[in-house]
Amino acid sequence: MCIGRPLCVVEAREFSALCAGANGAQEIVDMSLVGQQPVGTWVLVFLGNARTVLDPDEAQRIGDALAALDDVMRGETPDVERLFADLVSREPQLPDHLCDPTALP
Repeated sequence: MCIGRPLCVVEAREFSALCAGANGAQEIVDMSLVGQQPVGTWVLVFLGNARTVLDPDEAQRIGDALAALDDVMRGETPDVERLFADLVSREPQLPDHLCDPTALP
């Protein structure tokens, strides 16, 4: 299984970028699928390849979910209120393509 990680561009290059994660670790990322991005841009990286450009809020939410997964893998209880704050106070919603079209207003 491959898990995407949000990384931030710290140095743009022609076909790659030096990117850093929330923990500060840096790596060279292939930017061929998303094109050259300016410094400060967040990208979702799978196996060293940027696949999607993210907005900072989305990068934070993904990072928080990965932090919760890391807590569980270490046998710790994640801080659900903090790490899933965007989900705690709302009802689950199906994406539009899974909704019953006859039930829509």
